[in-house]
This record gives sequence, C-alpha cells and structure tokens, in this order.
Amino acid sequence: MKSCLLVDDSKAIRSVVRQMLASFEFDVTEATNGAEALAACGHSFPEVVILDWNMPVLNGIEFLRALRSKPGGDAPIVIFCTTENGVAHIAEGLAAGANEYIMKPFDRDILRDKLTQVGAL
Repeated sequence: MKSCLLVDDSKAIRSVVRQMLASFEFDVTEATNGAEALAACGHSFPEVVILDWNMPVLNGIEFLRALRSKPGGDAPIVIFCTTENGVAHIAEGLAAGANEYIMKPFDRDILRDKLTQVGAL
C-alpha cells in the first residue's frame, strides 16, 4: 500500500479526499498545516503529498520549499490541490517542486488522472 500525506486545513476537504485516496488503496496520514506536515515527514517521507496552498502556521508553498530542501525531500510526489488558479501561482508551485496541480473543486476522476500522470497509480 502506498503512503500519502494529505495536507489541508479544511476538515471537510480532508474527509472527502481521504475517501478518494482510500479507494485508490493509499494509506493516508493527515496534517492541518505545513508545520504539522513537516513534522510528519520527520519520521519518513510519504510517497505522495496532496497539498493545499492556503493554510495557517506554514502555508503550502512554504512547506513545499522546506520539504524539497531536506535530504531525500525530492522523493515524494507532490500535487497541489488548491483554489489558487492563477498562472503565476501555478508557475510558482511547479517551480518550487510540485509535480502536478489540481484546481478545487475536483472529483475522484480528476484526482485519479493526476495520480496516474505522475506515476503514483
């Protein structure tokens, strides 16, 4: 079973996305902000990170930059899932090391397609 770290400050979003990921047979760990996510990565890196942009404490882009700067932090596949859909935000996310980008709202089929595109399924 593949591991996934789901990082979003919305409990509702985490619940829905967790169900989607479980249907793809992922073992899901949750974090409510980037600081919690970095702490979760301190033990071991997940294979996939589903990452929101706008969160308190440490936002998604700050988390991603910190993750990618760690030894081995280049390994997880990171997919931004966010309402930030401007070209500048997408470019910034990809430049910071995101593998893919999904606009909220999204459904199971879109998530499956993106996970397939990045080689996680």
